[in-house]
Amino acid sequence: MFDFFLNSYKNASTLQIFLEAIAFVFGILSVWFAKKENILVYPTGIISTIITSYLLYLAGYLGDMMVNAYFTIMSIYGWICWSKQTNNTILQISNITARERNIGIAMFIVTIFVVFGIYTFFDYNIKTDNYLDMIASGIFFTAMWYMAKKKLQNWTLWIIGNIFVIPLYAYRGYGMLSIQYIIFTILAISAYAAWKKNLANSHQIS
Repeated sequence: MFDFFLNSYKNASTLQIFLEAIAFVFGILSVWFAKKENILVYPTGIISTIITSYLLYLAGYLGDMMVNAYFTIMSIYGWICWSKQTNNTILQISNITARERNIGIAMFIVTIFVVFGIYTFFDYNIKTDNYLDMIASGIFFTAMWYMAKKKLQNWTLWIIGNIFVIPLYAYRGYGMLSIQYIIFTILAISAYAAWKKNLANSHQIS
């Protein structure tokens, strides 16, 4: 198993390995801070997604690159949302509303078509893994928006999306990213439980 992951780095440059390692560490930190509702989720996440976007751009994986570029933009938006106070109260964890659920579904569908359109526009040979990439992109786009709004369901989408990309990154030779998403999944399950408990406690207090 170790040979499977290490072989993909035989022809990789030292810079690529170094950047991927930095993205790995800051990506893990970002999810950990998200679990703790710590606003540092966003600066650490921005570092990770910018580096990952660059690496994926070099590899030609446009769908994945777009997802990470979007993560960077939404991290700035989420940073603002989490920092904002209304009546001296910071943004609280909540469940999605029916309207937010419908927006999420629409965002998922539109994202798939947009990513497909970009692949088509640049005349890429779309393979099976690219279709998985499109589905994961739709899931992650919606999850990031829900996270910015501190919606509990963002963790459900992260878990589902991670299950898609773990084998995808392993197949493409990004061993560290594959392992990173395994850790993401474990943290996301733990974070869902923690956020759900916090949400239940806030309802009891109110």
